[in-house]
Amino acid sequence: MIRIGVVDGQGGGVGSLIVKKLRETFGDDIEIYALGTNSAATVAMMKARANKGATGENAIMLNAERMDVIIGPLSVVLANAMLGELTPGMAEAIATSPARKILLPISQEEVEVIGVVREPLPHLVDKLIERVKEVVGQKLRS
Repeated sequence: MIRIGVVDGQGGGVGSLIVKKLRETFGDDIEIYALGTNSAATVAMMKARANKGATGENAIMLNAERMDVIIGPLSVVLANAMLGELTPGMAEAIATSPARKILLPISQEEVEVIGVVREPLPHLVDKLIERVKEVVGQKLRS
């Protein structure tokens, strides 16, 4: 089964929206791991129907290696992002994980990605889900 790690922090709003859309799209055909930088984020993603949840630096560092796909905002690969919740260790573990990373171009940090058009979060999540469909399809065929 394909394991998808959704990483989020703060209140988990972005992550819970992603988990909800993943569950609507794939049903129980994928396993969704809610990887929160804090317990509020993990709980929000679990309420959105993630299969498993884990919180904090060690949980994210350990599970990043185990995922087939990692999803979240761009901040998940930026050390000290999310008002310091995303530690350098978490950012490194996610960035160096062999998992395919599919990141939303949103960030509270002073990071700008050139060539990306600003769109409302629901539109970005819809595009993310379409990309996840392609990646999951490729992984199932290989």
